[in-house]
Amino acid sequence: MTVIVNTGAGAAGNGDTLATRITDLFASLGAQPRVVHPSGGQDLRALAREALARGDETIVAAGGDGTISAVAAELADSGKTLGVLPIGTLNHFAKDLRIPLDLETAVRTVVNGRAVAVDVAEVNGRVFINNSSLGIYPQIVSKREAQQERLGRGKWPAFAWATINALRRFPFLDLAIAVEGKQLSRRTAFLFVGNNEYEISGFNLGARACLDAGHLGLYLTHRTGRFGLFRLAFHALLGRVDQAEDFEAFCVQEARIETGKRRLLVACDGEVMRMETPLHYRSRRHALRVLVPKEDDAG
Repeated sequence: MTVIVNTGAGAAGNGDTLATRITDLFASLGAQPRVVHPSGGQDLRALAREALARGDETIVAAGGDGTISAVAAELADSGKTLGVLPIGTLNHFAKDLRIPLDLETAVRTVVNGRAVAVDVAEVNGRVFINNSSLGIYPQIVSKREAQQERLGRGKWPAFAWATINALRRFPFLDLAIAVEGKQLSRRTAFLFVGNNEYEISGFNLGARACLDAGHLGLYLTHRTGRFGLFRLAFHALLGRVDQAEDFEAFCVQEARIETGKRRLLVACDGEVMRMETPLHYRSRRHALRVLVPKEDDAG
C-alpha cells in the first residue's frame, strides 16, 4: 500500500506532521504503508504511476477532491483499489460515498473497509470523479488562480474578486449539444456535467445518491443573464432548482459538445485547462474500485 499525501490540501496543516500522524494511525491498526508526498517537481499522478508500477494493490489519496481525482485518474480500469483520506476543504467525493471525514476513522476505513466499484467520467480522455463545467465557473477559477499567483491574495478573497469580474463580463457560450440522438442548440452562461446525477431539489441539493449508475448528469441554463443566475441561486437556496423555467437537466451516458471556438476553457474537479473542441463526455461505468466503510460502520 502507498499513501500519497497532498501537503497543500485545505486542512492538511504541516506536511511532515501530517505524514507522521498518518503513518502512526496506520501502524496502530497493524499496517505499514509507504507514505509519500510530491517533492522536487513530482506531481500526484507521477506518484500514483510509480505505485502502480511497483504492483501496489491499494493506493491511498490523502487530500481534497483534486488530489483524489488525480490519483483516481491513474487507477481507473487498473483493477487496483483507491483509498481516500479526505483532508481537503469540501470533500464532495468522500461525502457522497459516506467515507468518514475524520482522519482516524478514514484510516480505519482504508484498513478494514470494503471495496466497491464506482464510475468515473471523462471529457476528451480527461478523467474526473465529481464534475466538469464550461462557461462562467472555469472563468472564475482561472481568474482566481491568476490573482493568487500574481498578487498573493488568499483563496477566498481572490475567488470573490474573480466572481465579480466574471459576472461583469458575463460571456455566453453558443453550444451545439448532441445527447441520446438529440441535437440541441443552446446559448448559455454555463454547462455542468456530473459523474452521475446530482440532486437538484430538496435538502440534499448538490449531493449524489449513487456513483455507480453509469450516467452523466448534464445541467445548463438557457439564455439566462446575470439576474437569471441570481434567480437560479435563490431557487437553489430553497431547494427548488428543478422549478426554474430557464434551467434544464438531462441524464445521459455520453454527450458531444460543439462550439464555434477551436479551444474552450474547461474545469474538471476544480482544475482548469484549455481543450480542443468538440468535447466528448462519457461515463465509464464501474471503472474505479474504492474502499468505503463496511455496512455496519456506515453510520
